[in-house]
Amino acid sequence: MQTQKIIISEDLGYNLPRAIEQCPHDRLFVLTDRTTHDKCWPVIADIPGIQHAEHIIIEATDEHKNIEALTHVWSALGQRGGTRHSLLINLGGGMVTDLGGFAAATFKRGITYINIPTTLLAMVDAAVGGKTGINFNGLKNEVGAFCPSACVLIDTEFLKTLDYHNLCSGYAEMLKHGLISNNANWAELLTFELDNVNYRRLLSMVAQSVAIKEQIVKEDPYEQGIRKALNLGHTAGHAFESLALAEGRTVLHGYAVAWGLVCELYLSSILTGFPKDKLRQTLQFIKTYYGTFAFDCKSYEQLYQLMTHDKKNTSGIINFTLLADVGEVRINQTADKETIFDMLDFYREAMGC
Repeated sequence: MQTQKIIISEDLGYNLPRAIEQCPHDRLFVLTDRTTHDKCWPVIADIPGIQHAEHIIIEATDEHKNIEALTHVWSALGQRGGTRHSLLINLGGGMVTDLGGFAAATFKRGITYINIPTTLLAMVDAAVGGKTGINFNGLKNEVGAFCPSACVLIDTEFLKTLDYHNLCSGYAEMLKHGLISNNANWAELLTFELDNVNYRRLLSMVAQSVAIKEQIVKEDPYEQGIRKALNLGHTAGHAFESLALAEGRTVLHGYAVAWGLVCELYLSSILTGFPKDKLRQTLQFIKTYYGTFAFDCKSYEQLYQLMTHDKKNTSGIINFTLLADVGEVRINQTADKETIFDMLDFYREAMGC
């Protein structure tokens, strides 16, 4: 898999034209959702080289990261003269970069694309690493491909357009990166005030978070080994997300990951020896900024079944990424149904469900 070029930009007017120049193309397309078209397109609209791009607009939010939206993008590319030599720029959050990346990976058997993530979640997670895809059959990211963009342009200026909840959503992935890296990163993340954002400090922390993910992806691009570290919090988190989607109360991905971290750090404490004081500190931070996802014991079986569909599983056995300590990752960990139900009991009690 080719290596993505990651640019932490403080001047998109300088960096974007140069990124476009390095991707020879016959036609240029920009994919946005309705929200990023209104709020983020004006930020780059006057930059040379992009003014005459063809616009493709899809509906916002993760519930529209589906086959219908993907078909719309394919159709727009085809109807407006797209060829295998065209260039697609994905301007948006993780939903746009995931779906747009998959559209680029599959249209004409693959065209070049550039990601310009506009949310914190996309900057530190979705837009980096080459995973693309859509939700399908009620399951998160069920269909997709490994296909890295030619370039990821990260400019925290876009973060000033974000509401509080979307900022928190992206920060959950940063917290995960801190947990799988080292105590210093983890401790710094727990001291950041999400309700009083220091954007200069946040830019530095974003760069650090991206570097953690970038190094892991470089070592294991197709998730055969250590890249599974990035799945911490996601087995339970994706189940929460899918349950919420099924019940018509969609939750932001990062919130689901934060709640998943509570579950999987508890599993870590009983299965791989994760320190209970660090579990309590992390749980308190998550409870403060993310609230809780309410469910009762009647949902346990459905959550368990959703976990059995996770892409990390082997032969139907639910597979977790756990920690022995901050930075001490244990991949390919399993738990039986009784233990998973105990995990859900702990979550409800600790989070005040």
